[in-house]
Amino acid sequence: MTRNTVLLIEDNEKIMAGNKWMFERRGFEVTTALTLGEAVASMDRKKPDAIVLDIMLPDGNGLDFLKRLRETNHSGVPVLILTGLSAKEDILLGLKSGGDDYLTKPYDFDELLARVEALIRRAARVPEVIEKGRLSLDVTAGAASIGGRDILLTQKEFALLLIFAQNEGRHFSGGLLYEKVWKQPMSGDSQAIRKTVSNLRVKLEGSGWNIEWSRGEGWCFVKK
Repeated sequence: MTRNTVLLIEDNEKIMAGNKWMFERRGFEVTTALTLGEAVASMDRKKPDAIVLDIMLPDGNGLDFLKRLRETNHSGVPVLILTGLSAKEDILLGLKSGGDDYLTKPYDFDELLARVEALIRRAARVPEVIEKGRLSLDVTAGAASIGGRDILLTQKEFALLLIFAQNEGRHFSGGLLYEKVWKQPMSGDSQAIRKTVSNLRVKLEGSGWNIEWSRGEGWCFVKK
């Protein structure tokens, strides 16, 4: 049976050793990095199934590493940020920078393990390519095409379309979509989500799909 691999990026050697031992006891293959440089080298050797990332590291900020990661062919690797920074603005920044989950120190290892396992399960359920008739979503590349023609989506447009494509026929409120895509509460300003949906509607012309609005229910991805 193939073991899941987790990359631990942490400069506190005591925390690193403890987490490594615990993950290995639970059947994981573990690779470690004390610096961002070591993390990049590790990623070049083997793509992990998940990353546990500290923010404050000797050679840079973990969030900068995370932003760069999301622009590479490793963009789909789930990342849990594990840090002592617990302020609300730090958590929001971590999620907006591309983190899939956020856990603050001190922490319970069983919770850390459960969160990492959940991220791996979630990532495994997302196919690399989603086909919806003439519409195709390349999840790894973050791109969509209609009949083979790239429709040139922005990052936010693709994230929104992916949610819709994975939930055909389900209604979403503007607030929920905003939280999923922008990783923060909408705070009453619905203009960004409305504009993004409007742009998507135009770019989906010819795909056979549309995003419809129902009062009291929200937005829904449906066949024309």
